[in-house]
Amino acid sequence: MYERLRILASPLFILFLVLLLVNDFYLKGAFHNVLTGKISDFSGLFIFPIFWSAIFPKRKALIFIATAVLFTFWKSEYSTGLIQWMNPYFAVGRTVDLSDLMALPMIGLAWLYTKSESRTAIPPAFMLRLSTYLIGMVAMFAFCATTQPRYIQVFEQPQYVLLKHPTLKNFEPYYGFQFYKKDSLLVVKIDYLYTNRPARSDDYNKNKNIQQLDQDVLSIIGDSATRIPVGTITQLTIQTEEGTDSLRFNGGRLDGPLLRTKGNTRVIEGFYKMGLEDATWTLRDSSSNDRVVQTFVNGEKTQVKQYSGDKLKSSSKVNTRADTIFNTYVQLAMLTLAVGAMCFLLYKNKRTAISKTLKLSLLWKLLICFLSPLVVWLFYVGIMLLLMNYDEDIFEAIATAMFIFIAVCPFMFIIVFAIKLAKEIDVLLYCLLFALLLSIFKTYTMLEALSS
Repeated sequence: MYERLRILASPLFILFLVLLLVNDFYLKGAFHNVLTGKISDFSGLFIFPIFWSAIFPKRKALIFIATAVLFTFWKSEYSTGLIQWMNPYFAVGRTVDLSDLMALPMIGLAWLYTKSESRTAIPPAFMLRLSTYLIGMVAMFAFCATTQPRYIQVFEQPQYVLLKHPTLKNFEPYYGFQFYKKDSLLVVKIDYLYTNRPARSDDYNKNKNIQQLDQDVLSIIGDSATRIPVGTITQLTIQTEEGTDSLRFNGGRLDGPLLRTKGNTRVIEGFYKMGLEDATWTLRDSSSNDRVVQTFVNGEKTQVKQYSGDKLKSSSKVNTRADTIFNTYVQLAMLTLAVGAMCFLLYKNKRTAISKTLKLSLLWKLLICFLSPLVVWLFYVGIMLLLMNYDEDIFEAIATAMFIFIAVCPFMFIIVFAIKLAKEIDVLLYCLLFALLLSIFKTYTMLEALSS
């Protein structure tokens, strides 16, 4: 059994496994370009068939063939029906991009790699068992993490696009879209979109998602509809479940005033500039005199006021993306100062206890080394929550915990057995120092993603 599993401890398998994890949890968020999109395909197609053929060696040929067929099917438009069926139960998302098929030769490379006789030297039996089981668990985690649900962009204000549709059909709602036919036109109401997970869920990200909304909607529904050229002004009234919407389009995008009425009450009044909210929006409660007034600048909400009748109940400022970036710089400066303070305290303790060190039994030293990563993780989560920057999903949380253990545990062995602890408080100071360093790294990567 362990003979067939030893390929999971081979250098090339580990290399592509690490590349897959680093790409999914850092590179995609930081750069989000064509290269990061392809890295996951190339890495995944190498390690996926190798992993499962190591588990089921008698089905090796079937696994490699099935991987190629299923990957091709998944990346084609023919899988759309399956995804629509799965979406009510599993939030599965993928982008139709036939250029991803260029990664298919990686399956052939993986097949040749399994035939190679000089992949790696066999470690001792115990280490082989331990490493293959560990790498196997990491690989399973990577397969799940790379197919995790996509982010859902919900639109707070009514969002529509207008398309020209010469061959009208009986459309059913799907993918968060509602369809309304008007003569030779098709009005699409967008409740939400599946997108890549953003660095920050804010209006700036929402604006990016709707820059080419009519083109994106057209590619998703995949029908014979066509775009309407900019400069063509169209005014329509649409009856929806939420009320009656009066709309003005420039080409295929909302441009001008929007009015939603329910009964005899104006429940929403606002203004669009090519799909982006602008100026002042008023939202009224149809059953009371309460209303909310929102101010937008370039599609980003900047202020919210709540009224009861004519009386102002509350007023709050909303951070734009520029405000968030500035605040993140301030957070980085604060974290850096905190790291300096931890280093000073550790140095001070070392100087005051220069003639003696903390006496600990071997058991206590081992407990400190193995339990410190847990304390570091707790400190890290607390710091990120304090900074209001903790938004990791379950996969990211597990990946962070694994990284902390792998990185912190060796350092704690060096500190405890070589450098020596001066005082009991040093254990917490070192844990807090590592948590602060990790928080700086996480905040910096977030800043890079926000700035890009």
